[in-house]
Amino acid sequence: MLRTAGLRLQKRGMKMLKWLDENLEEFLMGIFLVGMVLIMGIQVLARYVLGASLSWSEEITRYLFIWSGFISVSYCTKKCISIKIEQFVAMFPKRGRAIFKVVNHTIELALFLYLIPYSVLYLKSAFESGQVSPACHIPMYYIQAAPLVSFLLVTIRILQRWLIEFKIAVGKDQEV
Repeated sequence: MLRTAGLRLQKRGMKMLKWLDENLEEFLMGIFLVGMVLIMGIQVLARYVLGASLSWSEEITRYLFIWSGFISVSYCTKKCISIKIEQFVAMFPKRGRAIFKVVNHTIELALFLYLIPYSVLYLKSAFESGQVSPACHIPMYYIQAAPLVSFLLVTIRILQRWLIEFKIAVGKDQEV
């Protein structure tokens, strides 16, 4: 009985991890977008209907936009959406394209692994300064955590793509 409950809990946990793997960035960006639209809608209503401006709305919207921008980097990495020269890569056979992508992902991985310590220092300085936002008095480390969270997510996504392309390059998997 206890073992069955443990297996069900483990299965549920795996389902949750699979869902997060497939939908995390989209879910977060959707929440941020809905939040921005609602807050700016309230701001417009307050300004034009009630004749009063909200001091906090633009600040919160700006911070949601910052988070959305950083999370979108991970989304684009997951979906392999980036500025690239497709025609050049398309000239190669399937394995050649995969090798090219492995090299590309390796360079991307090196870049984000290089940036992670700097984002940690940036976040640490925000903690130490105790700075808060002007209108809402939100600790700035909540906003300045966006680069670190983003770079960690991007690193995970690059590793996922790297493994997929590496399997194709060595001929052990089909293109995904």
